[in-house]
Amino acid sequence: MGVVTSEEARNIAYEAGLDLVLMSANADPPVCRVMNYDKFRYEQKKKTQEAKKKQVVIETKEIKFRPKTDVHDLNFKIKNIKKFLANNNRVKLTMRFRGREIVYSQTVGIDAMNRIADTLKEDAVILQMPKMEGRQLVMFVGPKT
Repeated sequence: MGVVTSEEARNIAYEAGLDLVLMSANADPPVCRVMNYDKFRYEQKKKTQEAKKKQVVIETKEIKFRPKTDVHDLNFKIKNIKKFLANNNRVKLTMRFRGREIVYSQTVGIDAMNRIADTLKEDAVILQMPKMEGRQLVMFVGPKT
């Protein structure tokens, strides 16, 4: 319709039985549209719902173990990690040190984490290398894409 005064625009919208909606207030002159605002809001809501449906949610699963965890138990946990990775989930590997075990965090702990990383290198990507967070050694692993 071109550039019209705000009073004319209101009259046009009133005669059409529609709403006058401000689309861009920062433009010079401000841009408005004559439309059915309820229908516009409904369509916007449907678009956001559709986008939400197509959104992929990546969960983070956590596997906890200790430095004294036996080989068989470790293999069982690695099998579970592979299942989680197959479902496109991230995995947080946490090795907790209790009491005087903290002395072994840089030797036994790092070695165990590196062994697990070597076992998973075909199925996973290491997102975060082993890192101490308080009394825990933490490593993040994600699925290969």
